[in-house]
Amino acid sequence: MLEFGKAAGLSGRIADYLGGLGHAYARAGRTADADKVLDELKEGSRTKYISWRNIAVIYAGLGDKDQAFACLDKAYELRDSRIVFIKVDPLFDPLRDDPRFKNLLRRIGLPE
Repeated sequence: MLEFGKAAGLSGRIADYLGGLGHAYARAGRTADADKVLDELKEGSRTKYISWRNIAVIYAGLGDKDQAFACLDKAYELRDSRIVFIKVDPLFDPLRDDPRFKNLLRRIGLPE
């Protein structure tokens, strides 16, 4: 977590690092901190582009599959190019056993 916190600070709070930081907080059981990062990303998305994949990764870490898939669906609808990496990104491992994951892979055009 320390490294993600440093990276987020040094980068000017870039969303990619915030997503990783929020995920680390979530996996460590620091849900209040993860929620703060979620709020920061959602607020930032009002004025600039922030990948919904970065928000989904925090929800995945929190174990909130419904919200994670809602965010991934939004990323898909917005044609976020980074969504293609969900198949190999270990941060999405908690979602792999859900039928919605295979459905999303199919919609993206990736083999299951």
